[in-house]
Amino acid sequence: MNQRVVVDPITRIEGHLRIEAKTDNDTITEAWSSGTMVRGIEIILRGRDPRDAWAFTQRFCGVCTLVHAIASIRAVENALHYTIPPNAQLIRNLMIGAQYVHDHVMHFYHLHALDWVDVVSALKADPKGTSALAQAVSPSNPRTSPGYFADIQKRVKTFVETGQLGIFANGYWGHPAYKLPPEANLMAVAHYLEALEWQRNVVQIHTILGGKNPHPNFLVGGAPAAISIDPSGAAQSDSALGGASATALNQRGLQEIQNVINNMKTFVDQIYVPDTLAIAGFYKEWAHQGEGTGNFLTYGDFPSGDTDDVSNLLVPRGAILNRNLNEVLPVDFDDPEQIQEYVSHSWYHYQGGKDQGLHPYVGETELHYDGPQPPYDYLNVDQSYSWLKAPRWRGKPMEVGPLARVLMLYAKGHEPTRELAQMALSKLDLPIEAMFSTLGRTAARTLETKLFADALQGWQDQLIANIKAGDLRTFNDTLWEPSTWPREARGAGYMEAPRGALAHWIVIKDGKIDNYQAVVPSTWNAGPRDAMNQPGPYEAALVGHKLVDPKQPVEILRTIHSFDPCIACAVHVTDPDGEELVRVKIL
Repeated sequence: MNQRVVVDPITRIEGHLRIEAKTDNDTITEAWSSGTMVRGIEIILRGRDPRDAWAFTQRFCGVCTLVHAIASIRAVENALHYTIPPNAQLIRNLMIGAQYVHDHVMHFYHLHALDWVDVVSALKADPKGTSALAQAVSPSNPRTSPGYFADIQKRVKTFVETGQLGIFANGYWGHPAYKLPPEANLMAVAHYLEALEWQRNVVQIHTILGGKNPHPNFLVGGAPAAISIDPSGAAQSDSALGGASATALNQRGLQEIQNVINNMKTFVDQIYVPDTLAIAGFYKEWAHQGEGTGNFLTYGDFPSGDTDDVSNLLVPRGAILNRNLNEVLPVDFDDPEQIQEYVSHSWYHYQGGKDQGLHPYVGETELHYDGPQPPYDYLNVDQSYSWLKAPRWRGKPMEVGPLARVLMLYAKGHEPTRELAQMALSKLDLPIEAMFSTLGRTAARTLETKLFADALQGWQDQLIANIKAGDLRTFNDTLWEPSTWPREARGAGYMEAPRGALAHWIVIKDGKIDNYQAVVPSTWNAGPRDAMNQPGPYEAALVGHKLVDPKQPVEILRTIHSFDPCIACAVHVTDPDGEELVRVKIL
């Protein structure tokens, strides 16, 4: 029987996303991804001072705040040819790496794990059996006693008996697609709660080095605490980011950062990695679901030197087509033939026509809504159906994110990545081809978290070594003045956000922003069809899914959540009167 399944909104994500899927005998044959609220930051930035762009772009999202600030700052630095001091790069790496570990752990436990873990089933678990399972999965984890899991079970029971599941409300509990035994469900619920406690502490790196979280403010004017190795707290003459501050980050502050790094590594090693492998073992058929486009793109990040020298990047830059890990193709941000955005099926308009692709330097953000007025049953997928554009690399839809990065590192021969990938595949008895899937995408996020948690220590050690060696190079303050700028300049700021390849493009004329375009990870992944009617990664990945119960399509959630959507970065509300723009109905 043919039918259209609508999930609106997709929950446990940032932003507003609608998925429609056409099924034949409960198997998805086509799917459409729609961002349902309009984006407008690029419009707001026109005519503004480029030195202020980073503060505006951070407001793309309340989760991805640091990454947009980094991309924006790098775009201006690229346009004006700034040289970045070594310590500034290290602090940025520490901040970005900390965001990865924090973001990925929170996504797994609080956004994605509930697609695989039946919370209510945990009430049936034997705490002794859960204890034995936890000790087998992670012998080094100290929280594995039967009493500990019995206490967790009582907390869940209290939720259920009140008739209100609180943080566990609105799940498809009891769905036949859930496969974990009760003891595994109880273990996962315990670690869900532990992750809530853990994340309160690990965010301290952002508050120490960035001033606050969200929206850290360390990128313009200097770090909030000048770096110092003097136990008394006396600051060195200037901070690593150019500009002294009122307080020094002395040895106590550096020790606090070290404690957070240790805490991150312990949780990842003892809980996150073992949990991922344990849960994946019950869902190995998902190594053949959610394969997507088979094309992968990385911009690269974590420079050890000059940002513009791709050989300095820990995560390489490149493109992989058709799952061919034997060939990595070069990526050029300035090449108008490489990166283009299409609006053929988007609620935007291009002056030259909707079917052309525009490079971000000449990109246009002109709103043109011609869709149905709510309430409506279905999208008009033959015309425009999303507030997201459709980015393409050399005309091809590309997946970005953890899977793209792990595959790129693997293809480039990065030994730690290869060892981790082979360890995971060996434990699950799966071939490398299993990575091209919903399960592989989820596992890749876990594996790269381990990589970056370990890398944090190296950046911390190098920063302290530089300070001890007296390397206190700062920015050239004269470049801050617009009088030193060329009349026209343009630049691209790139980075690897936790959710994938992120870049901002800026055109500066007479000291003001003439054009600004951001192509964010969820635009790459969640974008609609293009002028050639090619589906985006979300849309392609859903094809072939068998829905056990179309009224409770947990299979759709599993694959969409494996990308970790952040639609707030890709679309934005711009109603000046604060009026309700759309009312959604959960079907």
